[in-house]
Amino acid sequence: MATSKVIYKGQLRTEATHLASGNKIITDAPVDNHGKGEAFSPTDIVATALASCMFTIIGIKAADSNFDITNAFATVTKIMSATPRKICEISIDFDFTAGTYSEKEKKLIANAAKTCPVALSLHPDIKQSLTFKF
Repeated sequence: MATSKVIYKGQLRTEATHLASGNKIITDAPVDNHGKGEAFSPTDIVATALASCMFTIIGIKAADSNFDITNAFATVTKIMSATPRKICEISIDFDFTAGTYSEKEKKLIANAAKTCPVALSLHPDIKQSLTFKF
């Protein structure tokens, strides 16, 4: 079964529909690459997907270990190289200060993040820089 349908809307914009739910994502080319920068760019989505995936795996591990990460957040920075134009680094600063965690839980969080499917799927040349604030 297909995952999504993507329509090119013109002017470097796309509309992606998640077929199971009907949810939509709009992308726009960034200003530094002929776009309007009015929505996530495709590379923004890749970088953001990494943080979302990490949170998903951390959330599963936290639930299995009977603790909660609700209200934790992350700030994502995507760094592009010029030639060839591609993502060269994704920096994610996690903030877990909304909760209190044991040393064991902190280790579980950091280890779980590194095992998410997106992290494992990205090319090894893309540097993944992670920080965790507790």
